[in-house]
Amino acid sequence: MFRFSPSVRRLLPVLLLGLLILQGCGRFTPHLPREFVYVWARGTYLRDRVAAVSNRVAEVSNGQRLQVVEHGRRFLKVKTDRGEIGWIEDHSVIDQQTYDKFTQLAKENGNTPVVGTAVLRDDYWLRDAPGRTSDRFYLLPENDKLQLLKRASVPKPEPPQALPIPLEKPVSRTNADNPPAPPPPNLEDYWLIRDTSGHVGWVRARTLDEDVPDNIAGLAEGQRIVGAYVLKKVTDPDANVPGNEVPEYVAFLSPWKDGLPYDFDQVRVFTWNTKKHRYETAYRERNLAGYLPVSVTEASSANQEVPTFSFRVAASDQVALDPQTGTVNPGDTVTETFSMDGVVVHREGAAPPRTTTTSAPSHRHAKPHRKHR
Repeated sequence: MFRFSPSVRRLLPVLLLGLLILQGCGRFTPHLPREFVYVWARGTYLRDRVAAVSNRVAEVSNGQRLQVVEHGRRFLKVKTDRGEIGWIEDHSVIDQQTYDKFTQLAKENGNTPVVGTAVLRDDYWLRDAPGRTSDRFYLLPENDKLQLLKRASVPKPEPPQALPIPLEKPVSRTNADNPPAPPPPNLEDYWLIRDTSGHVGWVRARTLDEDVPDNIAGLAEGQRIVGAYVLKKVTDPDANVPGNEVPEYVAFLSPWKDGLPYDFDQVRVFTWNTKKHRYETAYRERNLAGYLPVSVTEASSANQEVPTFSFRVAASDQVALDPQTGTVNPGDTVTETFSMDGVVVHREGAAPPRTTTTSAPSHRHAKPHRKHR
């Protein structure tokens, strides 16, 4: 049997004590926090190595969380919740800080009132701020129904080929002292939206279609209907609608133009003619500087309540867009309320002072107007 020398036997207790101390100290060594990234790409694969030829380890999809194992050059080694480990390109994911921005947006706007609804034309990524250069994450599917919360207008980036070529012109002393003002930037609209899963973010307005009833969509006369609400229903036995109950609407319209400092500039009430079986315009008012949301009380068939609607309009000329956020800053506003008796629309109280838009001739005291389809 092997025997230790006396000198070695004297050192064994010291060595054992040192090992125990080292083992105990390891229990108090602080562990580095785990790092996570989130997939923003539509779908991609984890690979077993960073090389021109590699094998697929696992498939990951938009919104999936991954734990970072190792950092490489333009690649990350990550681990899925199922324990699959592989490499992914770093431009296919967002970091925790960017993910927290979307979480904060959802938290801050959990109770923000809905000003309208819209349908997405095609797949689109939610962004953390209005603009094409902001970070994107959640991929919304085509035909997804969205709640509209807030609108913002930001400068539209110009493509490089559209940049004007500078021309050398002689500069007079007068022009040098008073240079011409630069042209205003082209603006494009974005909507802060909330989807059915509770995700909140910004979507370009041109990718949305406002949720408008099909039976009045053709009555917009070149305008965009930003909201349409049922005031009451009338019975028409010859109408091809469920229960022969035809809805009558109040609609709010705006020009097809981005960057407007108001949400709508026209209000129309559509009533149903039970003899001619068609919609007609019972009331119209143009040249408004109006703002969403609007308030509508639908008539009850049980007790014959009178339908009403109200909306806010600018009361001063301080209508503008916030230069920092691009959101609409209406300044002072007044609320106008209307009621409907049969097919006649009445204003509740006197018309308050307000500002008007310049996009159309003024019709501040518009008379009831009828126009069929």
